[in-house]
Amino acid sequence: MKANFKYNIIWLSLMVVGFILMNTLILVGIIDSFLENMLVVIGINIILALGLNLVVGFSGQFSLGHAGFMAIGAYATAIITSEHPNTLNFYLSIIVGIIIAIIAAIIVGVPTLRLHGDYLAIATMGAAEIIRIIINNLKITNGPSGMFNIPKFASWPVVYVMVCITTIIIANFVHSRAGRAIKSVREDEIAAESLGIKTTFWKLAAFVLGAATAAVAGSLDASYLQTITPNNFGIMESISILIIVVLGGIGSLTGTFVAAIVLGVIDTALQSFGPLRMVIYSLALILIMVFKPTGLLGRYEISLPRIFARKKEAKS
Repeated sequence: MKANFKYNIIWLSLMVVGFILMNTLILVGIIDSFLENMLVVIGINIILALGLNLVVGFSGQFSLGHAGFMAIGAYATAIITSEHPNTLNFYLSIIVGIIIAIIAAIIVGVPTLRLHGDYLAIATMGAAEIIRIIINNLKITNGPSGMFNIPKFASWPVVYVMVCITTIIIANFVHSRAGRAIKSVREDEIAAESLGIKTTFWKLAAFVLGAATAAVAGSLDASYLQTITPNNFGIMESISILIIVVLGGIGSLTGTFVAAIVLGVIDTALQSFGPLRMVIYSLALILIMVFKPTGLLGRYEISLPRIFARKKEAKS
């Protein structure tokens, strides 16, 4: 964080400008409630995909359990804010969801992250299903009926700020010593271990941070939609998040943003097509992956140090 202080300040400034621009567009009526809803959904998907990309793209662990951690955050917020509906408790519920998700991630990660590839995917998918079934059978969660009339505290400014915070945390983690450690594990775990890198520890660190971001997204989702059921957090939800990661480019945070925005816009634009919507949406995905099998951006990142370096070279 200290090494990248200048670049963090620049990114924060750009984020503030983006916030002011969006707020202005909403005030003048260019962004209506329909588009605002689309932006909120895109923001939540970005938070989810950033966390999963950290696990899949940077640490190289094929996880299908993201929806389970999202469910933890969603139900933590639903239960706490339904009992005590105020803004302070909403933010408290996010923290509670993060803590529970971290504990669950450690319990799941310690035994499963020693596995690789398809075996890990099956194990994490099973763990997510266990979380969903537990929620499905608890009285406090209202069982399979889900929870309704959840107080709405999540709005586009809240989601926007959470996207910014999540991005800064994950980007700094990826570009830190810890990030280099998890990327070395992704490239060659045996070589990394021979150099003294604690591979299981760093894989677990990435997994835990990814779970925490999923819990945040789940809290925002529950508060914004005001209705949740256990079926919302099945395997298809994990696959939907994985699609964003793969489509944008595995190992590219910039690609995650681009893919989440592209898919969000396509999904919104196709809503008037009724039952044909999912067919056209699926065809669009197939075409994109046929012509860009490495994702829209591959592993490309928008890098301020690289941009400044090019400017210096151009001046010299």
